[in-house]
Amino acid sequence: MIWLLGAALGLGVVLAVSPWLWPRAPRRPERAGRPVLDRLAHAGLEGIPPLAVAAVALLAGVLAAGIALALVPVVAVSGAAFLLGVAAPPLAVRWRARRRRRAQAGVWPDVVDHLVSAVRSGLALPDAVAQLERAGPELTRPAFAAYAADLRATGSFGYALDRLKDRLADPVGDRLIETLRMAREVGGTEVTTVLRELAAYLRVDLATRGELEARQSWIVSAARLGVAAPWIVLLILSTRPEAAQAYNAPGGLLLIIGGAVVTCIAYRVMLRIGALPTEARWFA
Repeated sequence: MIWLLGAALGLGVVLAVSPWLWPRAPRRPERAGRPVLDRLAHAGLEGIPPLAVAAVALLAGVLAAGIALALVPVVAVSGAAFLLGVAAPPLAVRWRARRRRRAQAGVWPDVVDHLVSAVRSGLALPDAVAQLERAGPELTRPAFAAYAADLRATGSFGYALDRLKDRLADPVGDRLIETLRMAREVGGTEVTTVLRELAAYLRVDLATRGELEARQSWIVSAARLGVAAPWIVLLILSTRPEAAQAYNAPGGLLLIIGGAVVTCIAYRVMLRIGALPTEARWFA
């Protein structure tokens, strides 16, 4: 009887810790860097490895620190310049990715319309997607041209769609590709209806998001002005020898470090307030 109670207790312990020992979804360490790769793909830098961006960031930080120390003889200012230089390349990649993603979001309804027209004209789904390299919007033509090359080289519609999904790295593109994959595998006559409804939804979502971004743009502008103004004043004051000597003192260093921390926190809070939620890639 005692051994039954011990076995039941052991089984209960195993069941209690099983979610951590044997998770439901297997871990996929190869996708740990997927957000970074997606951002590079959005920025049009698909072939550049993340380590190259990190090396450029480090070089930019050292260069910025050297220039700041030569112009303003304040150690804390040169340290802030180093951090700013390190952050500049990733921020530039993020800005470029956001700009290209916004532009790409504006052309997705046209992509779906061209696809619907090709399907209704009698083209097979693989050929309908391939013709977007000529008939589709200019921004998406390179990705669909690469898809057409993959399709001609392998003859596999699924493989070409997977490569296209990685190149586009877009949640709308993921939904469109999975819709085409399902229509290809299970068949059906409602694919054009689904695509037309998707295009209508995308147009409504694009108009709503554009209006919200226009109304909240002042928050981002205020955050940038609030970040830049104190540091411009600090740079002007640091050109005076007595001010540079005061800022190089321990109290001055603490003041600059504290100001940098408060500035970063306030800037992130302001951007968080003004940011709109972005759709996740559920089919990546």
